[in-house]
Amino acid sequence: MIATTAAAAVAVAAVASARWNWWRLKVKGMPALMYHKIGDYPPGSQLRKLWVTVKNFRKQMEYLKTQGFNPIHFADWHAAEKGSKPLPANPVLITFDDGYANNYESAFPILREFDFKANIFLVYETMDSHNSWHDPAGEPWIPMLSWKQAEEMQNSGLIEFGSHTMKHRNLPAISMDETRWELNESKKRLEEKLGRPLLGFAYPYGAGAYHPEIRRAAREAGYRYDFAVKQGISPLPWNPDSGPLRRLFIRGDDTMYDFHLNMTRGKARF
Repeated sequence: MIATTAAAAVAVAAVASARWNWWRLKVKGMPALMYHKIGDYPPGSQLRKLWVTVKNFRKQMEYLKTQGFNPIHFADWHAAEKGSKPLPANPVLITFDDGYANNYESAFPILREFDFKANIFLVYETMDSHNSWHDPAGEPWIPMLSWKQAEEMQNSGLIEFGSHTMKHRNLPAISMDETRWELNESKKRLEEKLGRPLLGFAYPYGAGAYHPEIRRAAREAGYRYDFAVKQGISPLPWNPDSGPLRRLFIRGDDTMYDFHLNMTRGKARF
């Protein structure tokens, strides 16, 4: 009986080890959470992992609060790097890719409730429109942020914006001239529209983040922080020459244990 119980325990541990990274050492650095859409996924969605329910998003923000994390803006980080303002204890970046209207409708009220700062990467040409880069057969078109919503979010002091290019194109699949236009033009137009400098950039699909010429073009465009989708936590202080910043992809099917492992180990799954 004892042998059977021990064997069962070993089997359970083996299964858990294959699913979760609880055995990894804790990682220190700058956690950057990557969200996309907040709410319930629509019928026909083939990208359900990009949808985090309102209930789960609230639980995740409660975790950050109770565990003593302090969400910051890119500007806060930049000020600390320049020595004009220290970073708070346990800093974390909350980021959203694409700029969906549900970021305003569903996430923003929760961020205000917790008085949390967040950062949203905008696709310039889809503002006041829809997610036109998606094939509606696999991911239904939904509204993107309006300029009015973006202005309200920015004026609240809780939201800072970054660039996600002009059209959300796969940068390695287009010419370098087109890539430079996507990088430079989006920064220029967003700064003109928002009236503030843009420090952050996220590569659409994560594509090009580790392509030397594309990354060099992003740096030359004037972005201080460029973000990949590679899972992990970047060290502090961060050296841009070491590569783009890693992020923690928060999936729609993540449990709170997944979230805890992401925040402490830099990766919950294999």
